[in-house]
Amino acid sequence: MFNLNESIIFECQNEHVLEHDLQVKKNFSTPKIYNANGDLNKRWYVYFSYRNPQTGKLDRMKNIYGQSNNFKTKEERLSILVVYRKKLLQLLKAGFNPNEDNISLYQKRTEKLNPKKLEYVVVKVEEPKMTIKEGLDFGLKLKSKLIGARTKSIYENRIMNFLKWMDTNYPEINAISDLSKKIVVQFLNEELFRTSARSRNNFRVDLSSLLQVLEDNDIIEQNFIKKIPILKSIPERNKTYTTESQEAIFSYLEEKDPILLLYIKFVSYAFLRPIEVNRLKVGDINLNNNTVQFKAKNSPLKTKIIPELLINDLPDLSKLKEDSLLFTPEKIGGEWDASVDNRRNSFSKRYKKVVKDHFDLGTDYGLYSFRHTYITKLFRELLKNYSPVEAEGKLMLITGHATVTALRKYLRDIDAVLPEDYSEMLK
Repeated sequence: MFNLNESIIFECQNEHVLEHDLQVKKNFSTPKIYNANGDLNKRWYVYFSYRNPQTGKLDRMKNIYGQSNNFKTKEERLSILVVYRKKLLQLLKAGFNPNEDNISLYQKRTEKLNPKKLEYVVVKVEEPKMTIKEGLDFGLKLKSKLIGARTKSIYENRIMNFLKWMDTNYPEINAISDLSKKIVVQFLNEELFRTSARSRNNFRVDLSSLLQVLEDNDIIEQNFIKKIPILKSIPERNKTYTTESQEAIFSYLEEKDPILLLYIKFVSYAFLRPIEVNRLKVGDINLNNNTVQFKAKNSPLKTKIIPELLINDLPDLSKLKEDSLLFTPEKIGGEWDASVDNRRNSFSKRYKKVVKDHFDLGTDYGLYSFRHTYITKLFRELLKNYSPVEAEGKLMLITGHATVTALRKYLRDIDAVLPEDYSEMLK
């Protein structure tokens, strides 16, 4: 009986393979597969080393990713990497050198193949192209590890709008690799005509961010959106209220809508943004040390002092559930099955209906205007007793701005700093 082990030994001796391998150093290491211990959020690849003719040592070569990381299951990724590994080993044994131009060797190799067989092989191993939707979804999947739920929702909305536009205008283009700068520029131009330069720029930034993820993961060659310029846009700004307007609104709401009034006082006295107020839960209010904790715009969690002026207006919170929302449409402390954006929009619409329509206020006035109004008022009071630098330092602790530069820009934008009368200098 001639078993398998004996067959291997016989074949090797017959072809002088064993003798050759023992006498000559291999120019390459055996290709291996890196599977990140099965973690699909990391990149899988084939890796190998090739001998450096100058040092005589094996140098690690560039990893081979191909389209493997486009697949979403371990089995699919592994199956395509096995094909890559097998083909790489065949080419290395055939004399292909990763440090040289192998065109002549490639031509000789393909000439020996039967054309029909070659055609069959090409069709069989051709890799599926990632669609535009798959590409953008993949970019968002990786990016979602670094962003919040609200930002992710904005990305999802931008992707949906872009895909709808592609289906209408370029239904024949399906692969992410076929997407071009010209197509995206056309989409951005139509968004500019339809809405505004600001909206167009926001789409540009978010789509570019997703394509950058694809470039970083070798799915596309280049993020061409970076070369599309940002258009100058006029930022929207809420005006500050006059003292007379603010007092009239507060007096009116004491009778008409006490819940909305308290909501506005959190914006006015605690200097929270409207969306930050909508995130508040009863348990975020600490009456032992008069503080409030909340998720701010640029930080995961922030703590601020609640001034006594606001403490005095708070109802009794001791009997309310700590995990209940502080503000709901009907009461303080309760359940509200809606996203934070929808809750914020609900109070904005409520303010328009109850206040803006009653006082005939223009579009430049909104809930955010109260934050501008009271920061302006506070800063001007501080300037009465402190130098501008000292006043800015104290104001930063209250408003929560991260840097003096950011605070100064904000104060300029809302015209909080005005010069004294300079008439004498003009005479």
